[in-house]
Amino acid sequence: MSNKEIYNFSAGPTALPTSVMTEMQREFLNFENAKASVVEISHRSKDFMGMYNSMQQDLRDLMNIPNNYKILFTQGGASAQFSMVPINLMCGKKVASYALTGHWGEKAIAEAQRYAKVNIATSSLGNNYTDIANFSKWDIDEKSAYLHYTTNETIAGLEFDYIPSVDIPLVADMSSNILSKKIDVSKFGIIYAGAQKNIGASGLTVVIIREDLIGAADKKMPKLFDYTTYSNNDSMFNTPNSFAWYSGYKVFKWLKSNGGIDSIEKINNQKAALLYAKIDNSDFYSNTTNKRYRSRMNVPFTILDGRLDELFLQQSFENNLLALKGHKVIGGMRASIYNAMPLIGVQKLVDFMVEFENKYG
Repeated sequence: MSNKEIYNFSAGPTALPTSVMTEMQREFLNFENAKASVVEISHRSKDFMGMYNSMQQDLRDLMNIPNNYKILFTQGGASAQFSMVPINLMCGKKVASYALTGHWGEKAIAEAQRYAKVNIATSSLGNNYTDIANFSKWDIDEKSAYLHYTTNETIAGLEFDYIPSVDIPLVADMSSNILSKKIDVSKFGIIYAGAQKNIGASGLTVVIIREDLIGAADKKMPKLFDYTTYSNNDSMFNTPNSFAWYSGYKVFKWLKSNGGIDSIEKINNQKAALLYAKIDNSDFYSNTTNKRYRSRMNVPFTILDGRLDELFLQQSFENNLLALKGHKVIGGMRASIYNAMPLIGVQKLVDFMVEFENKYG
């Protein structure tokens, strides 16, 4: 059975483009004529450094990253950034403001409280993370070192459709929707993202940081939690995750060759519209997120009769539609439709949902 007939809706690690995986498989033993695999050559070699420089430029091109921003490649996922952000940005200040709009925002706040007083600028906890308060109602402490928010919450499927406008550094966890739509990078102090959704294999974290925010980390903290360490060492103070970097390198090439962000954004909008239309035009399926803030990347939904959940998951798997089980926090189903998910994959899911509803509705 061809991989093209199987559609993986996993929330992460998730599907990579089939063409990218095929290319990686083909050259795994011989990376671009280096006569060795990318995972067994020195990260200081000409071949690896060439890949690194290409990754940097491709990402800068894709996101139109201004020259006064550095691109850093780190490890530890977004979870490490929950610590690194306050360690590097508090700069003697006592308060940091956070938007609490989902479970990942919760985790970021819990970690930040180890280093600073956290001001909750807005909270969606009362509506079970299904809505975002109007920005005019946010309470941002003007003495805050920065404002942090999660642009897309994967569990409840809540995504911002705007960029908060503030006079302090804006920090965004974009792990689950980076590269999915055009954004103005200049509005941010820091953007960070774990790779395992829209960039590549797990084990790589991308940090895009304005240069003036580098250099003020608490010197009592480990060197690997100081952005200066990465900035001064081509992100290779320690040996990087070679394979994760390689996968990101290939995905950036894939995105550029397929029309870049403009093209993928149109496809992502089509995919989300198709799936939400099916849910909304049915009394069998339901999604309770405010329509304005529905995620284009993660679509949670429930079946009216929850006793059918396991049967839905079993039969969807038999139909080569993988990993549709919802997060344990909210249950139900969830379809993660990141950049690598083709439109035909979402159409196959919708077709199955129609068939399942007709049979059991």
